[in-house]
Amino acid sequence: MRQSDTILITGASGMIGSALLRKLQEESYPHVLAPPHAELDLRNTKLTGEYFARHKPDRVFHLAARVGGIHANHKYPGQFIYDNTVMQANVFEAARKSGVRKLLFPGSACTYPRLAAQPVQEKELMNGLIEPTNIAYAAAKINGIIMAQSYAREYGMHMIIPMPTNTYGIGDNFNPEASHVIPALMQRFHDAKQKLLPEVVLWGSGSPLREFIYVDDVAAAFIFLMQNYDLHDIINIGTMQEISINDLAGKIAEVVGYTGKIVLDVTKPDGTPRKVLDSSRLFDLGWKPQITLEEGLKRMYENHFINQSPIL
Repeated sequence: MRQSDTILITGASGMIGSALLRKLQEESYPHVLAPPHAELDLRNTKLTGEYFARHKPDRVFHLAARVGGIHANHKYPGQFIYDNTVMQANVFEAARKSGVRKLLFPGSACTYPRLAAQPVQEKELMNGLIEPTNIAYAAAKINGIIMAQSYAREYGMHMIIPMPTNTYGIGDNFNPEASHVIPALMQRFHDAKQKLLPEVVLWGSGSPLREFIYVDDVAAAFIFLMQNYDLHDIINIGTMQEISINDLAGKIAEVVGYTGKIVLDVTKPDGTPRKVLDSSRLFDLGWKPQITLEEGLKRMYENHFINQSPIL
């Protein structure tokens, strides 16, 4: 990736997109396009094609997506599958017609089978049943993966398809209808601290193992792959470090400063017992994450709860 390249980031206002934009600006890339949704609705085929034809980006990070947690996936499956499928189809076709040199389209760890062998290798994609609670989003992502690979084979496009593990950090979604586990727990412990609640109840046994990666590390990995990876085979991005939900809750409570009791409601379901990606292929290329879970949680909490200016 050259300093003279015109780089387009779709979804630049999202958590990963904004981190990527900051990183590219820090590295002094002068020609970065980051159109907001009001300027470019990627669901509109005509507008998307015209934008690509006018600006002719050399490199594209297609990060725009409708995302959310279990509740949002359950409530809005039609919106999830339609919006994501239409956006990626419009972007890929516009990129093909305008001669984009390389396009990065992230898949998602949720597209792997819910009972895949652990740690999950890239070969496990479509090797079993998907977790039903996010089937619409996962189906759209799988369609995008296959479409990207098909465009690479038929048209010779350079398509990169990273598969990030659970991502968290500055810019995360704290909306209770759409948040994932870390912002959801952080909000609950913060509220409990403010209200002096004696305990916080967590669903399940707390034993399931999960893997989390800080958003700035994901942005750095995307840039690394754009510069150093030329295959359209999917490639995992993770830390290969696991933590139980119970221990995660303890770390978040410590960062928040909540000193009450954490109670486990074992009558509630646990979900998949273990989920971690095998990121050895990426590590072998020379990239590894730099930000520990403890540091990432601290940065996230301070940014969202401590450093926010009060509304006057």
